[in-house]
Amino acid sequence: AGAAAPAGDGPRPTRPRRATAADVPGGPTLDRMTLVGLQNGARPATHAALPGAFRTALRELRDATPRREVQLREIAAPQGLAPHAVALAADVRPLADEDDISPALATGRFVLLYDPEGSDLWQGTFRVVTYIKAGLELDVAEDPMLGAVAWTWLVESLELRHADCTAAGGTATRILAESFGTLAERPDATEIEMRASWTPGGRAMGAHLEAWAEMVCAFAGLPPQPDGVTALPAPRKDA
Repeated sequence: AGAAAPAGDGPRPTRPRRATAADVPGGPTLDRMTLVGLQNGARPATHAALPGAFRTALRELRDATPRREVQLREIAAPQGLAPHAVALAADVRPLADEDDISPALATGRFVLLYDPEGSDLWQGTFRVVTYIKAGLELDVAEDPMLGAVAWTWLVESLELRHADCTAAGGTATRILAESFGTLAERPDATEIEMRASWTPGGRAMGAHLEAWAEMVCAFAGLPPQPDGVTALPAPRKDA
């Protein structure tokens, strides 16, 4: 069986790229993605070469309906964690006119792993591994309860989407970046990062993607949808 992915082993995203016209709301959607994923570290020759359970999971991800503020795209899946994997990246931007290309308020990665032989650590054959990053106001970043609250957002988001899970775990990290010397004019930057993983239950995989998308929106400071998840105050534009 492939090695289990611990909660803190979510892929670290690169610095969000500069927005382009393709990134505005109304851009590429899940139903236009191939979502082939990886099989033993390589792209399979045909979709039919994938196990039936993994093909079903890919279809359920394509059928997901995350919030319109969440712009998803398929990215290279990590290798070596499981025989089969698929990965999506997300940028969250407020809904706007097509001519308004706003910077991302939050970014993240969603990885679905599949090992037909199962894993004792996963307690199942599938594992979801996620990462979220967002800028924060300094007073919010200094709240000692921030990490616990962030974890609560994840739990509530999964519950609201009826996305049952087991063996959930994660870490929340606050980052304060101060600049000195020739970079002293740069403003201090504060961010929060959340790495979390869980084993999805019998609910369609799309519900887990939708729940994670809700959490990315909460980190971005957007009003909750559906009701019940408390969002962060909107981050600074220069975060």
